[in-house]
Amino acid sequence: MEITTTDLGLAARVQHLTKTYGAGEGSVNALEDVSVGIRRGQFTAIMGPSGSGKSTLMHIMAGLDAPTQGRAWIGDTEITGLGDLELTILRRRRVGFIFQAFNLVPTLDALGNILLPFELDGRRPSAIERARIDGLVERLGLAARLGHRPHELSGGQQQRVAIARALATAPDLVFADEPTGNLDSRSGREVLQLLATASREHGQSIAMVTHDAIAASHADRVLFLGDGRIVADHPRQSAEQIASYMLAAEVTA
Repeated sequence: MEITTTDLGLAARVQHLTKTYGAGEGSVNALEDVSVGIRRGQFTAIMGPSGSGKSTLMHIMAGLDAPTQGRAWIGDTEITGLGDLELTILRRRRVGFIFQAFNLVPTLDALGNILLPFELDGRRPSAIERARIDGLVERLGLAARLGHRPHELSGGQQQRVAIARALATAPDLVFADEPTGNLDSRSGREVLQLLATASREHGQSIAMVTHDAIAASHADRVLFLGDGRIVADHPRQSAEQIASYMLAAEVTA
């Protein structure tokens, strides 16, 4: 009997993952034989220098990109062989995304953007879901901004709308790609505290790609990538510890 992702206490995992771009002599291995899991209810930071493969790893784990070799699961569903439609439905129902560029729909107001996952799924939020959305809106300080379109909001407000959208359906798994990259330090701190709360209090699994040691210090676990491989896997660390590790890794690279 094959051991499942749930048996392992994981929300997602990849096994012997390799991703190659290009062919022949010009080919580049973005990832090389990576096996790793995102633990349930844990906030994981994925770090590494530019070109280390961290965004590629996240995109494959989220089903946004396909591996050259290896396997990937979201929960107990193997996603490596799924068709586009199956993948889209799986992502819509079980995964939340937060991008550095916000990716809000410009023609929708803030509330329309937050409710978009339900709209795409062809349903309305239940009373329980509506109560959770109201709580998110309140916590994120968006109550007075729900009728505003993205161009009428600051960067921090747009990112908070994107976070409310990602958490609205209470997905098991949230992927965040440099979520504080376009924010001032105060907005960034609020975003990180929200992600930490989502994992700690609501049992959601968060995987965040970042190059920022301060952002990574909010996570329960820090994975370091280098040249397409996982080079370290540390429990929670201070920003200073993370920064000094990154510096040492760059010096020895």
